[in-house]
Amino acid sequence: MTRFAFDIHATDGRARTGRITMKRGEIRTPAFMPVGTAATVKAMKPQDVRATGADIILGNTYHLMLRPGAERVARLGGLHKFMNWDRPILTDSGGYQVMSLSDLRKITEEGVTFASHLDGSRHLLTPERSMEIQRLLGSDIVMAFDECPKIDQGRDVIARSMEMSMRWAKRSREGFDAGGDHAERAALFGIQQGALDEDLRRSSAQALTEIGFDGYAIGGLAVGEGQEAMFATLEFAPGQLPADRPRYLMGVGKPDDLVGAVERGVDMFDCVLPTRSGRNGQAFTWNGPVNMRNARHAEDTAALDDRCPCPTCQTYSRAYLHHLIKSGEMLGAMLLTEHNLTFYQQLMQAMRDAIMEERFAAFARSFRAGYQRSG
Repeated sequence: MTRFAFDIHATDGRARTGRITMKRGEIRTPAFMPVGTAATVKAMKPQDVRATGADIILGNTYHLMLRPGAERVARLGGLHKFMNWDRPILTDSGGYQVMSLSDLRKITEEGVTFASHLDGSRHLLTPERSMEIQRLLGSDIVMAFDECPKIDQGRDVIARSMEMSMRWAKRSREGFDAGGDHAERAALFGIQQGALDEDLRRSSAQALTEIGFDGYAIGGLAVGEGQEAMFATLEFAPGQLPADRPRYLMGVGKPDDLVGAVERGVDMFDCVLPTRSGRNGQAFTWNGPVNMRNARHAEDTAALDDRCPCPTCQTYSRAYLHHLIKSGEMLGAMLLTEHNLTFYQQLMQAMRDAIMEERFAAFARSFRAGYQRSG
């Protein structure tokens, strides 16, 4: 089977639907990747994640390098065997987490020196080390190492950061290609940076295209700029990237974010929101988010979402879910997470169907009319 292939089956406006083919399976696009930060999608068993409709999950390089350690995972047979997930895994590069440790890290041309949030131990993460860690984990889609600057920094700072990330992208490419058997079965994605600036993002896209990657991510968004600014950037950023490669918007997002981004040409997404919200008592439905802590659910015998096929909606009432959440029972987090991940996958399938049938604009209008975000 091919190492990596991307086929576009249909387009409708800028929206695309297609398929990524890899040795561990096919990924239908637009695709949403549940986040398995520490070799687990929180509150879910792997077979239940698959049952929601997920084709691929995301693992976190930063967290896994610190605990249990990439070398240990490799000795134990790789991340897929370790966590009992036999389908594709995308691993991020560690760059975003390092950015969030602004008080604990120092950036140089070589890479980033940082203190572990677990025990304060010092580590150096470079493009080469990031590629090595992702190889040891056995990742199917490897992300280039980059810096994700804060959105409110000056243009000169963002430009210098983007230019360094492009130099790191070239080193990531070289480090990945030196990975032997892993490079022959995995894929490498580059990451476009440049914050909200169209010219900087164009320069970033040109540099990445010259290096050459299997897919391209749009980084540096969903970091506090708001939906309006994010959509304004997505009016130009996806189109600056090669049309025959997957476009991955990192760290997004809420259901209406996903619809708006697909509308603008994005193919792949990841976000902790459906799992984190599930643990905190929030459920996503076709009529908008629902706070299951609210007292109005205490005697409601209806299903959480009568359009949802998940076991949570087919089996349990809103009253019972409210009781579990209010009581702090772990089953509440499990059931809401299962529902949220199913809802996200149902949304992706609905978008794929709408694009295939050339009715995506009507679908998007209908979705937005029914989905009232309540926070």
